[in-house]
Amino acid sequence: MTELSNSALRLIIFAKAPLAGFAKTRLLPALGEQGAAALAERMLRYTLEQCVRAQLGSVELCVAPDSNHDYWQSFRLPEGVALSSQGGGDLGQRLWRAARRARQAGEAVLLLGTDCPQLSAERLRKAAAAMEKSDAVIYPTRDGGYALLGLKRAEAALFENIHWSTEVVAAQTRQRLDHCGLRCEWLEMLADIDEPRDLEFLPDSWRQDL
Repeated sequence: MTELSNSALRLIIFAKAPLAGFAKTRLLPALGEQGAAALAERMLRYTLEQCVRAQLGSVELCVAPDSNHDYWQSFRLPEGVALSSQGGGDLGQRLWRAARRARQAGEAVLLLGTDCPQLSAERLRKAAAAMEKSDAVIYPTRDGGYALLGLKRAEAALFENIHWSTEVVAAQTRQRLDHCGLRCEWLEMLADIDEPRDLEFLPDSWRQDL
């Protein structure tokens, strides 16, 4: 077990290229391929903007497909944001590699996706503040997962044999945190945008655009 510094924080955003037929495929019945891809890109850019605006530390965009893909090579990153590749394996393996990079650099880490427009700069700051008193912090989501996992102490066990993309992700992660002896603060529940029924949780202006 390695303890991470709370004075240095890295925000690592996990993102899929918002390509038609590749991103947000569960929204296809409501939005079609182009509409789902457009929303995915909007959420990606919004997440990057909020992470930069939060001014908590370095920001890394960890992507699939590989960072040498044409989409990512032409994507304009905000100034100072690093680009990395998720690599192979299941989501847990990819998350652990990212957390381990931060661990090896002696940094605390906020791991997040791009599916939650409710994850504002203010809420990112709230998560960072919560880690001053805890080993970990989570924003759980309505579908049983989480929008953000923050860690000062990193363990591979937190990401192993989790039933990803199911309603038990947060519950299993809670069990792993307890097993590893990590004190976790659970913040308010947020909404990921994965299914057509989730579109009601988009900001009003976004829904009007749709």
